Amino acid sequence: MPVTLAKKDVATHEVVNQVPFLPDVNLYEGDAILRETVDREGGGWAEQDLAAFGAVCGSEATRELARQANRHLPELKTHDRRGERIDLVEYHPSYHELMRISFGAGVHSYAWNNKRPGAHVARAALSYLWNQAENGTACPTGMNYSAVPIIQQTAVIGETWAPALNSTAYDPRPIHISKKTGATIGMTLTEKQGGSDLRANTTRAVAVDGAGPGALYEITGHKWFCSAPMCDGFYTLAYTDRGPTCFIIPRILPDGSRNNFFIQRLKDKLGNRSNASSEVEFRNTLAYALSEEGRGIRAAVGMIHLTRLDFTLGSAAMMRHALTQALHHTSHRSAFQRRLIDQPLMRNVLADLAVDSEASTLLAFRVARACDEVQRGDEGARRFERIAVAIAKYWTCKRASAFIHEALECHGGNGFVEEHLMARLYREAPLNSIWEGSGNVIVLDVMRAFQREPDSIAAFLDEVKKAKNADHRLDKHIARLEQELSNLADFEHRGRHLVEMMVFALQGALLVQHSTPAVADAFCAARLDGRWGRAFGTLPPDVDMEAILSRARLAV
Repeated sequence: MPVTLAKKDVATHEVVNQVPFLPDVNLYEGDAILRETVDREGGGWAEQDLAAFGAVCGSEATRELARQANRHLPELKTHDRRGERIDLVEYHPSYHELMRISFGAGVHSYAWNNKRPGAHVARAALSYLWNQAENGTACPTGMNYSAVPIIQQTAVIGETWAPALNSTAYDPRPIHISKKTGATIGMTLTEKQGGSDLRANTTRAVAVDGAGPGALYEITGHKWFCSAPMCDGFYTLAYTDRGPTCFIIPRILPDGSRNNFFIQRLKDKLGNRSNASSEVEFRNTLAYALSEEGRGIRAAVGMIHLTRLDFTLGSAAMMRHALTQALHHTSHRSAFQRRLIDQPLMRNVLADLAVDSEASTLLAFRVARACDEVQRGDEGARRFERIAVAIAKYWTCKRASAFIHEALECHGGNGFVEEHLMARLYREAPLNSIWEGSGNVIVLDVMRAFQREPDSIAAFLDEVKKAKNADHRLDKHIARLEQELSNLADFEHRGRHLVEMMVFALQGALLVQHSTPAVADAFCAARLDGRWGRAFGTLPPDVDMEAILSRARLAV
């Protein structure tokens, strides 16, 4: 007999115990750790600009732009409807709006447009804030930032390109650089057969007019990764008869015609989806030399050095943002009659994450200050920075993946769906560890620095010894490190262990000097004294977790 249901509206459930959306928040003014760090490292004079940008980066409007830009992916149009080759990457309007915001704030150029002490620290803060908003557009801002010094070394190139690269106008039009209100630069170094081994490259360059910096060449070959292929110019390496040489490839030539820059396909990437990456081919492509012939790899390292700093900042920022999300979620979600954040196991996890986040932030901005000091001709700072950039990039970028995984787990299943930005952060996390040298490449770079500049070891140890006698556990760790560094015979085998020891020494030294006693004590007890497990949430029971969590919370 058929069953007849009563015709009435029945609510299956009420929505309770769900977390409210994070409100608009000023990511600079609300972050006491960031404000303290920027001021101490010399960028406090930029506070007004940083506060204004912090409000933009922490707004729901910017979060929505980021969501759309990562949902509606770039598309490659190789030909127009007539069959003409155009090699155009099309983006959703949200991407262009994000680019306008970031370039308008000077995320790419603040250090070069403000020639005063602390300019690199202030610019680092802008990058740190923007990486909490959207990571894909942080790729072109970082490449513009890092390219300017080498561009300026060649006057005939720098006179045209440097002002456009430092402009705060975002101009996506495919026209010649001389007619643009602002320009972007991409990077394409690696090839299929070589990867990080740049000396295995096969792309060739033949001089057309003269030789050496500023001269015109024709390049033929392929590149396996081209970051941001929509840019106005591209930094690349190609071989002449004298060896690898640096070049800049203009997308559009002086007569308005397209250069022979052929985009073969876009990479289908795990993360960093709003930003296009591609494979490209050069066929008698016109380019201008940026280095002496055969000196290209040395020149490339100069640019890579600054991009490594930017990736360190980006990973530290993603960690900070993941922590903010975890603190927000656990403060509003309950289980077993208590808020998650009030439960001892969760408090341990969150406090452990907070300690790691602050250690990474202090490390990144100390390196940024070293860049400022190098600009002023400080030789000791140069030796320290040569090592510090590499070890900071190695550890912070590698640490971000485990950190964001743990922060995602704090959300349970809610963090594992694409509607929540934790999924995007989780996909994004591994990239910075790979870009500009994966872990082993970075460790080998540290080894080369030690071999070529033995004084860099002393410069590093001098820096960490500034915290001498502040904590006995740190003193013991530095003594062990000094002993380990006294014999580098088997560095390649011990390299990762030594680099991690160096990172912990520097992070510990910064925390005991500049953080609160609660955070410094937790770091030294766990990371240096061995009272730590093998996962987050294993801090010893006598650390002051409430003080650590209070310091880490954003002021909303």
